[in-house]
Amino acid sequence: MPNNPIIQIQGLNKTFVAGDNTIVALDDINISIERGEIFGIIGLSGAGKSTLVRCINLLEKPTTGSVIVDGQEMTLLSEHELRKARQSIGMIFQGFNLLMQRTALENVCFPLELTGVSRKDATVRAKELLEIIGLADKEKAYPVQLSGGQKQRVAIARALATSPKVLLCDEATSALDPTTTQSLLALLKDLNQKLGVTIVVITHEMKVIEQICNRVAIIADSNIVEIGTVDEVFRHPKTAATKKLLYPQGEHTEKFTGKGRLLRLVFDGSSTDRPIIANMVLKCGSPVNIAFADTKNIDGKIFGQMILQLPNNPITAQRMLDFLDEEQITYGEES
Repeated sequence: MPNNPIIQIQGLNKTFVAGDNTIVALDDINISIERGEIFGIIGLSGAGKSTLVRCINLLEKPTTGSVIVDGQEMTLLSEHELRKARQSIGMIFQGFNLLMQRTALENVCFPLELTGVSRKDATVRAKELLEIIGLADKEKAYPVQLSGGQKQRVAIARALATSPKVLLCDEATSALDPTTTQSLLALLKDLNQKLGVTIVVITHEMKVIEQICNRVAIIADSNIVEIGTVDEVFRHPKTAATKKLLYPQGEHTEKFTGKGRLLRLVFDGSSTDRPIIANMVLKCGSPVNIAFADTKNIDGKIFGQMILQLPNNPITAQRMLDFLDEEQITYGEES
């Protein structure tokens, strides 16, 4: 459990009533998110993840349960107190939600205007943020003149305008191409390190989690089914829901019926782009079966995972494990 939580969600339930039907969107959610970390919440469509993130800033009011953000019980605040509390919780969305009739600069100024900041001070702050996100030259551009990635950068700057302690990202990269997504994730990671802002990432894409998150919660059928460090969850997935997210293409390992052990390798960016498996095969003098692979090269570093079937010979298999240890590759046994 985190030692210094900025967000504590306890016994959270959310139900929607539609006619005679009651829909359970969230069921007994318990999560603590540490101050300054990048925390991921991942699930398939309809799992309840977007409802959960909207309960953190009370855009959705929980049916029951507790939501504490920076020491404040959000569910007990008056409307006035809630508006003030939300100034410490920025949010970015998949659809950007920019005001089309306002320039980039004016969009960033908008939340500051709502809190009573003078136009002069708001402009100074907005210019600083546009500089930070790399769009100082686009301050006079309207959203229609910006690319998807540029719109999302403006949305991030707007979310940071009131100097929030928490930044909620609800599928913030889902509408973007892979290259733009990588650029946005790098920006979020940089903002986390430089500003110390806690970031909560809601996504259905494991590649987003593996690139920037410290810990992750898996949500399925309105419940948190797993929670832990990204490394732990990747190496030892405990539930079918997690495995489905890890194998988005429906890959299976059941067809490998030999006696060789199945090993999951996790590449978290600490490995440079070098032929790890080829070198292992050459050094150990035996081939391996690749049961599953989903890896990518991002700026010369490898992210993703791979499942290998080791040789039947236990001595050769051990030599391969020793090789992976020498190369500092994270791995775990597949059951």
